[in-house]
Formats: sequence, structure tokens, C-alpha cells
Amino acid sequence: MKAVLLGATSGMGRALARLLAERGESLFLLGIPADDLLRSAKDLEVRGAAQVGFQVCDLLDPTSFAGALKLADDALGGFDTVVVSAGLFGSQERLESDPEFAARLLAANFTNTVLFCEEARKRMLPRGGGTLCVFSSVAGERGRKPVILYGSAKAGLTRYLEGLDHKFRSQGLVTITVKPGFVKTAMTEGLRPPPFAGEPEGVARQVLRAIDRRTPVVYAPPMWALVMLVIRNLPRFVMRRIGF
Repeated sequence: MKAVLLGATSGMGRALARLLAERGESLFLLGIPADDLLRSAKDLEVRGAAQVGFQVCDLLDPTSFAGALKLADDALGGFDTVVVSAGLFGSQERLESDPEFAARLLAANFTNTVLFCEEARKRMLPRGGGTLCVFSSVAGERGRKPVILYGSAKAGLTRYLEGLDHKFRSQGLVTITVKPGFVKTAMTEGLRPPPFAGEPEGVARQVLRAIDRRTPVVYAPPMWALVMLVIRNLPRFVMRRIGF
């Protein structure tokens, strides 16, 4: 595997990158800042990656996408896998009171992630496809009071990824949508975890299996598939009354 990873310096992305390194895969890291990329690259080399490169690429700056992916392509001799785990999170209360941050979050989690995926798609399709694995969220499954803005961005991203898989899988591009529930990472620090909260390492193992098996949708931890099945089928008047 020759994999490009955007957002692999922390959390679930880092855990997945480490699993790939331990399998001896060739990796190219994208993200910010440069110091974090360098530290992560050294860590992955020690863990057994066949090759590790990196380049600064800011999800909030779409002009950086094409150049960064070209560098990754050149360094790896043509990548066949792209993993996007980068994104922003903020509470509904903060997003309602901070329009500037809300604009950044909506851009990062939907518009710019889509633009990055489009750049990757344009590179992979002409050479027979590959795997595009992108982290969305269960927050996009249903309109919910605690995650109105964050969830709306993830809902749009989920629908985009589903459409990609429908249109391009026959041409060799496998699209995998990862829908994490509550996972104990820096992003969720300070929030009270539910009883079935996940760990980054467990989610990473699930995602790696999905990549190997070309599974289109992954709920992580798996319990969230059942939770969201219930939530999707609750009547609207019930959703108005509950805080979930």
C-alpha cells in the first residue's frame, strides 16, 4: 500500500497510521504544523514503515491541496490509498456564539474536505482507482440539538462520499465512509463519555479491516450502528424533547 494521510498526527488518524507502519506500508503525511509532521514521520519509521514522507497541507487552505498531493504522488511513485481524518470540532454553544469559528469548522469539515477528495480522485481514477477513506461522523445521521452545525457539515460530507462510491466504484475507486461515535481523543477532551465510548486504537483496527475488505461504511465503535438506527427512526416530536 502507498498511502497518503491527511490528519495522521493525532487521534484516530495517528492510530491508523501506526497500524499501517507496523505492516510495512509506504506512507506520506499531510497536515499542520511541520513539527508535528516531523515527529510523526520519525515515529512511523521506527514502527516499520517502508517509507515515510511529509508535507505541510492546511485543510483551511484549499490552494495547498494540489501541490501537496503532487509531492506525495512523486515521493511514493503513485499513491493508491488516501485517508482523511483531519477536521474541526466545537460544541453547539461555541459555534452559535462564535460565527468566525463556525465558518472555519463548516469549511474544514465539508467544503474543503470535499475539495481535497476531489483532488485525490482526479489523480487516482486515471490509473485505475484506489481507496479513498474519509472520517465523517454519526453526528450527520440525523438533525440533533447538541450538534446542529457540526452535524450538518458531516451530513453533507457523508452524502458526498456515498455518491462517489455509487458513481466510481465500478471504475476502481473504493470510497469508505468512517462514522465514529464518541471516541476518546483530544477533540473530545472535557466531554463526558457515554458507556460505549471508543478508543482511537480500536477504531483504527476497525478502519484498517474496512480498507482491506473494501467495506463502504464503518460505524466505530460498532455499537453506534445500533444507536443511530434507533435515532434515525425516532419521530420528530420525540427528537424535539430529548437532548441527544
